[in-house]
Amino acid sequence: MQCAVPFILLRGCVRHCRSCSSHACGWRAQWRRSYSFLKDDVKSLRAVVNPDISKIRNIGIMAHIDAGKTTTTERMLYYSGYTRALGDVDDGDTVTDYMAQERERGITIQSAAVTFDWKEHRVNLIDTPGHVDFTLEVERALRVLDGAVAVFDASAGVEAQTLTVWRQADKHKIPRMCFLNKMDKPGASLSYSVESIKRKLKANPVLLQIPIGSGKGFIGLVDLITKQRMTWEGKSWAEDGRVFTSRALELTDDPELLEEVSQARGALIEQVADLDDEFAELLLGEYSDNFDTVPAEKLREAVRRVTLARKGVPVLCGSSLKNKGVQPLLDAITAYLPAPHERNHDLVSWYKEDLCALAFKVVHDKQRGPLVFLRIYSGTLKPQSAVYNINRNGVERMSRLLLPFADHHVEIPSLSAGNIALTVGLKQTVTGDTIVSSKASAAAAARRAQRLAEEKKVSGRSGRESSSLVLAGVEVPEPVFFCSIEPPTMSKQADLDRALNCLQREDPSLKVRTDPDSGQTILCGMGELHIEILHDRIRREYNIETHLGPLQVAYRETILQSVTTTDTLDRTLGDKRHMVTVELTVSPSEKSASVTYDEEVGALLSAEIREAVDNGVHSSYLQGPVLGYPVQDVSTVIHSVGIEPGTSLAMVSAGVSRCMLKALQQAGGQVLEPVMSLEVTVEEEYLSRVLGDLAQRRGSVRDVQSRHDNKVLLATVPLAEMMGYSTVLRTLTSGNATFSLELASYEPMNPQAQNTLLNKMAGLS
Repeated sequence: MQCAVPFILLRGCVRHCRSCSSHACGWRAQWRRSYSFLKDDVKSLRAVVNPDISKIRNIGIMAHIDAGKTTTTERMLYYSGYTRALGDVDDGDTVTDYMAQERERGITIQSAAVTFDWKEHRVNLIDTPGHVDFTLEVERALRVLDGAVAVFDASAGVEAQTLTVWRQADKHKIPRMCFLNKMDKPGASLSYSVESIKRKLKANPVLLQIPIGSGKGFIGLVDLITKQRMTWEGKSWAEDGRVFTSRALELTDDPELLEEVSQARGALIEQVADLDDEFAELLLGEYSDNFDTVPAEKLREAVRRVTLARKGVPVLCGSSLKNKGVQPLLDAITAYLPAPHERNHDLVSWYKEDLCALAFKVVHDKQRGPLVFLRIYSGTLKPQSAVYNINRNGVERMSRLLLPFADHHVEIPSLSAGNIALTVGLKQTVTGDTIVSSKASAAAAARRAQRLAEEKKVSGRSGRESSSLVLAGVEVPEPVFFCSIEPPTMSKQADLDRALNCLQREDPSLKVRTDPDSGQTILCGMGELHIEILHDRIRREYNIETHLGPLQVAYRETILQSVTTTDTLDRTLGDKRHMVTVELTVSPSEKSASVTYDEEVGALLSAEIREAVDNGVHSSYLQGPVLGYPVQDVSTVIHSVGIEPGTSLAMVSAGVSRCMLKALQQAGGQVLEPVMSLEVTVEEEYLSRVLGDLAQRRGSVRDVQSRHDNKVLLATVPLAEMMGYSTVLRTLTSGNATFSLELASYEPMNPQAQNTLLNKMAGLS
């Protein structure tokens, strides 16, 4: 039996051929879908590996879980000619979801980069996860991108995780566009989705397309800029959508559609005129008699200016699963999202033509070792060259340079500014490091920055601090769950430590520490799914059958009142006497875990002594007085530090730390627990059950909204009460509900809950 779809057998694949489910062909091996560029096509790819920077688009696909990001990405790869067959999340044969866990679960876990060409443009695309446990993957992808496409379920509008990724994009000032996916679903509504973008995201949606038909009758769309009607009509939705009909609207078309297009285009022109002064002047000048005669090219240019200025977000629609509307989306990406040189990167200008790049992701390959993803901001990257890591203050040699294609990479001779590269050989580089060509290059950039700062100071202008030569890294969220992890035998402990070191380098949101009392290795992660995936990866990728302890919540501690105290540490070690006397005040504060000095004390202490004092204070913040959890929202003021001659710096830190512990104990401890924002989408008949269950979980309902035939429940609930919630919710609603969780804040526990926790930790309950 011959497989119907072109497949090739590759090592490390995770899915057998779907068209051979009967195994009549005799192969029970695992298969991977073939790529369209192999051997001959790689030569042409290398020939245009460094395209004109104005033709490059670095974009990310972001959205709530199950909105259709990976399916949309898969269609883009197919229509651009990168793949020969359409991949499907349910079939587990997509390009960007290549991990075994991703294909089994049908979700994206790691952001995957892929490069393809579309109509003379080079598109570097990163498909990001939608699950809140992997929000760091979204964060570090957005850090290096120039534009983003937010994908929405057109029947649900803006969902919980959409808000999170939108705020992340706002933080990095990224121009973006919206794609209303799943227009073929019953209940899909263009107006509802656009209104939710306005209301929930506080954005200004610029509608560029309207759908033709709705639900199962959705067959195409109308481009409001060109007034082109595009339809994907066929006998079966399984057709690949590569061929579609595009023609100008005619008077013989449906009168209702013509009227809707006329009104929508008029509203578009007025909206763009309000947002763009240049376009408004054009309207009032050449086209004041009839706005409808404005050329499509002028309107397109105005929409691009509005998008780049982040005054508005273009909105398009389609159905990726049914292969409708993806080609116009690709056209819009190249037309409206910025090229690398159109983003403002002040720091990069200091390096001029020298190399300046940011490491934003590390993955481990069994054959090649660590592979480091770099975004190149200036200069050119070449293999077999030495580079300087400013953050690590060290020189490393890059052996090979690759162009990323998910888990399949192409070796290239060089890569210029504006591109995303994959490098082999950088053994010390981690996420957030700045890479330059040499230490001399960094010194030259520092001189340029200093001159610029002096010029701005003379002219009275404000500018960036010249002391920083590194690109802004990635903010890593604090983990909220932890558990112990143990190898099957002590002989495997070294292998487990190596595996955890590799995983920590790949995933900075994973924290590994050793419990000082029990000596156990503690795994700290962002959620139940995050830790579950890590456990599974250790088993599959490193062949270690580990045991996980019970999942526990990462609490925090604070204090209730201000306390001033004095303490003296007097120790004799050998023939040396070490003596430190410290006076300090600890107080509740919104500035988390800060330390300051009285003016006189700060002036008297040397830099080495101050560093030792700071170390003592911060080490005491790591273990609170109640249960030993980290301390936050506490400020410390150092009033005096008396040190006998010959006292070591280590003893100074120890003395400060002891005084801090005494002060924290006297100030009265308070346990803080992580409180989550919960969004549950449920049918109305099950709403009362869900509300009753939340009341038992110490939940607080904020709002109950209507979304078509469903109810959307918004609540806050302590994380400790949400263990195994997905199973309970499925039982309560017969599987007819979905939910999402996101960390909202750390809140003080009520006395009853805190006493229950203390008794539990002491083994009394």
